[in-house]
Amino acid sequence: MELVVARIGRAHGIKGEVTVEVRTDEPELRLGPGAVLRTDPASAGPLTVETGRVHSGRLMLRFAGVKDRTGAEALRNILLIADVDPAELPAEDDEYYDHQLMDLDVVLEDGTVIGRITEISHLPSQDLFIVERPDGTEVMIPFVEEIVAEIDLDEQRCVITPPPGLIDEREAIVVSARDEDEAGNSDAGSDGDAAEGVNGEDA
Repeated sequence: MELVVARIGRAHGIKGEVTVEVRTDEPELRLGPGAVLRTDPASAGPLTVETGRVHSGRLMLRFAGVKDRTGAEALRNILLIADVDPAELPAEDDEYYDHQLMDLDVVLEDGTVIGRITEISHLPSQDLFIVERPDGTEVMIPFVEEIVAEIDLDEQRCVITPPPGLIDEREAIVVSARDEDEAGNSDAGSDGDAAEGVNGEDA
């Protein structure tokens, strides 16, 4: 199975080094020296990682045969693809590869079906599940412990406990409107009491 593990960024320095946007939880394994990676577009590869290092929080790679800045710039925005055994599992129990999560049914704790995972978006702050609902619309579910209660690969399902408004925006609007009404009534009562107090003192 082929998985995208990184996207090549801008050139760094003059010796062929590039920054990469990592898209794997195991960069040491997938992007280490000696790794041979397919590319998208395919015409740019395959590429063999010659050296790797972290600089200012960014992973820098140099590929075999790329010796100068011009060659490095030519690789910008190319996707790096690794061949992964479908039966291979991450080292940590609470980690998953994208292909394991794709097409899982997303349900609430009471069994209500929300949809199925069609895409995983890897953002700097967190990962997001893109879930297609039965009516064809999509909802984004943050892959965080507070929301994703269980991943059951045997049952092919993902159990979530979403906060109000995450799945149904109308819930958030109703809650907000109720809070505003209550706040407005409370404020009106307070203003009335204050006015009465002022009038009483003036009298």
